[in-house]
Amino acid sequence: MSQSPVVVIAFKDLEHDERVRESVHKRCEQLRAEFHEVTRFELTFCADGVGIAAHGHVHGKGEDLGAQAQASELLPAAETLLDKLERQLRKHHDKRIFTLRREAQRDGMRKKTR
Repeated sequence: MSQSPVVVIAFKDLEHDERVRESVHKRCEQLRAEFHEVTRFELTFCADGVGIAAHGHVHGKGEDLGAQAQASELLPAAETLLDKLERQLRKHHDKRIFTLRREAQRDGMRKKTR
């Protein structure tokens, strides 16, 4: 079983409840289950005058990705931020996997022609 990722959540000048924190933590655990190379999530939420600004960074083996989002309320800002981070993780993961597969196919073709 994979270990739980380190999830650091900071709320700057915001009222928040445990429901939001638990929701974000659960979603980070789901992302960690899908992308095993991720070891740490750093998420910051702050009021920006218009709504809520969300900033996030994901750290892992060979990965340091970041994203930001904005919404009128805290939970939608968190969901949007995590959606963006998931898209970036998927893109990076797929790129790495398919590059390895292409290289293996090329190596297989070279061995057959010899």
